[in-house]
Amino acid sequence: MRKGKRLLALEGATLTAALITGTSVAQAASFDFSETYDTRVTIDPSFRPDNQNLFRVTVTGESADAPFGLTNFVSDTYGQFNPNTNTATFDANPAAIGIEGEPILSDRYFGGRNELFGRASDMAEFNFEQGTVMGAGTIALTGGEGVFENATGTIDFTQNDTLPGSELPQSFEGEARLDYRVQTPQPVPEPGTNAMLVASAGIIGFGFLKRSRRRKST
Repeated sequence: MRKGKRLLALEGATLTAALITGTSVAQAASFDFSETYDTRVTIDPSFRPDNQNLFRVTVTGESADAPFGLTNFVSDTYGQFNPNTNTATFDANPAAIGIEGEPILSDRYFGGRNELFGRASDMAEFNFEQGTVMGAGTIALTGGEGVFENATGTIDFTQNDTLPGSELPQSFEGEARLDYRVQTPQPVPEPGTNAMLVASAGIIGFGFLKRSRRRKST
């Protein structure tokens, strides 16, 4: 009977260990998808009146059928235009383009209960003769909400816009393709849940031992 008691005790200990171990491992979920948005670019040249080649830029996008309800986005960056090459550099971090004393900006992708947040860095080429703008870049994700809570990853994008004239305008429209590569950690039980599981396993083991004693006495 002692051997039976030991086996029952071991079974209770094994169950406890399995419950604890089973709740200590978190796995990552991946979301890979793409969507095309109608975009509008707004340039604020009054940001730095002393230097018209430095500006604030806001890009908004809309897509009625975007996955996970991410039907809209707003992307805020600082921009620096090079008139010699007709190219521009954009970045959420002002220090990346030599601007001091300004806050770091961000992106928001939203439309429902799911949201993503990030910071953009990109470049664009302006062709005033053809009236086009071609750009590309990456958004580094910094978090999210809903199914994207605590998200990391990137959004790579390409954008094609149409210029309304032969000079750098304050706004223009186009289209952008966004390729989402998102990772989120799987939720794990609260610490209290582990304690309840351990307590339950202990009760189970105690129940086995108590029943074995009753059998011996009878």
